[in-house]
Amino acid sequence: MRRCATVLVQLLFVTLVWVGPLHAQDEYGEDSKLNTNLAIAASVPLNPIARFTNFGWGTTVGAGYNFNRQNSLIGEFLWNRLNPTPEVMAPIRLALNSPNVNGHANLYALTGNYRLELRGHKLGTYFIGGGGIYHRNASLSQEVPNGTATTCTSAWGWWGFSCSSGVVTKDVTIASSASTAFGVNGGIGFTVKVGDPRYRLYVEARYHYAPTMRISTQIIPVTMGIRF
Repeated sequence: MRRCATVLVQLLFVTLVWVGPLHAQDEYGEDSKLNTNLAIAASVPLNPIARFTNFGWGTTVGAGYNFNRQNSLIGEFLWNRLNPTPEVMAPIRLALNSPNVNGHANLYALTGNYRLELRGHKLGTYFIGGGGIYHRNASLSQEVPNGTATTCTSAWGWWGFSCSSGVVTKDVTIASSASTAFGVNGGIGFTVKVGDPRYRLYVEARYHYAPTMRISTQIIPVTMGIRF
């Protein structure tokens, strides 16, 4: 994800340089060409990853260009921390004979999105959708050593293990796994103006899908933040 982060910084820089003069001309008013957003997120996982993770949390940051008050393009970076369920930890703890083994997962996304907004003086609503690169990883607090022999279940696949003849492959030592894929998203949001020139609080629910390796990623982050 270092390359994705570099691309994000470059995208934000180019956006600010490109729309900065236009933004100044509009005196940061309702017709400003620049848009930015920053939010925190509570994430609801959907099947199939809902079998492996509980509710998550994270953040979203973005910047883009307003063609007019209704139509915008936005580049966004999303990060969500996903905590494993007790069921997905159980076979690992059993194999290591230790109840203290822990794990976590992260979802990163760098997306380009189109937003259609219906904005009133105080209240507004919008629809947003797009696509980009999604990266999901999962890490254990300690490695599972060679020679671990146990019946293969989907929980092992979540941590990146492979199976052969119904059992977990023995010749693999692993403590983490990762998968990157192109994905899509779409959702709806609501805004309320809270200050000049056009600061707005927003609440948004957006569905994200990416065909990541072994287990596809499907999640709905519910974000709350501030927009300009």
